Amino acid sequence: MESRSHFFNDGSSNPPKLSIYLNLDNLVDLRADTRWPGLEGLARYAHLLDDGFEGVQLTTNNAPPANAPIPHCGLDRINAPTEADAIATRHAERGDGCLTVHAGWGLENNDEVFQLVDAILTASEKYHLPIFIETHRATITQDIWRTVQITRRFPEVRFNGDFSHYYCGLELVYGDWTEKLDFMEPIFARVGFMHGRIASPGCIQVSIDAGLSSKAARPKGHPSYLDHFKELWTRAMVGFLRGALPGDVLIFAPELLASTHYYARLIPDASGSLVEESDRYAQALVYKDLARACFAEAQSRLTTAS
Repeated sequence: MESRSHFFNDGSSNPPKLSIYLNLDNLVDLRADTRWPGLEGLARYAHLLDDGFEGVQLTTNNAPPANAPIPHCGLDRINAPTEADAIATRHAERGDGCLTVHAGWGLENNDEVFQLVDAILTASEKYHLPIFIETHRATITQDIWRTVQITRRFPEVRFNGDFSHYYCGLELVYGDWTEKLDFMEPIFARVGFMHGRIASPGCIQVSIDAGLSSKAARPKGHPSYLDHFKELWTRAMVGFLRGALPGDVLIFAPELLASTHYYARLIPDASGSLVEESDRYAQALVYKDLARACFAEAQSRLTTAS
């Protein structure tokens, strides 16, 4: 089947690359002691560039940055095939470089799933807008078995890999970890966008420190969820590099959400008040460097294999 979907491409003849964006919900309701200076408007985008981010993902409460020196992409939800065209139109018209979507609610039968994916791919082709279906709970990609079936029906499909939903929601460590990674290879091969979030087997979003170690203690002999995520991300990056063409760009966007979404964990401070366990902006800076290290590892693996 001729591909109707594609990776985000910058129009150059450069080798495929990684680009670090920031999902702007990462800046909402941060701790009082955050490293983020609370900037708005053009000053916000200039500071993000200075900190090493190369773009932003606009969320529900963000308008496109007028005259901002930074590219942007979008996110949305497509619940039914009849919604795909209008949603793609809106994001193409406002200049989004690409779009990530939650698709459906996870209650659809196979025919309904395939009709929804077909509509998304058709809209992506029509508006020349890469649309990445997010691997997310409460959507058609909520489990790895069904997501792999989607790849078999639509080899051209592309995903936004947010593996926290699989790692925690499906408890990937429960059973044969290697077997599950191998089963997920068709998913890894189609990741064109990544939401950066690290989970533990029991919590959707946990903290790491600047030394790239887990802050949370784990029972002796149990696996490191940080090491697991480095492997998940690296495999997805290898999959991208294997299928990418000159000018293709893999976007990695930290998306660390506030406690109001029940993502960031709350812990008591010295006075007994509940506060988020970490500064999510400082965490995003750590993620930025971690993603680049994983991409370098993915490039090394391909070079070694060849």
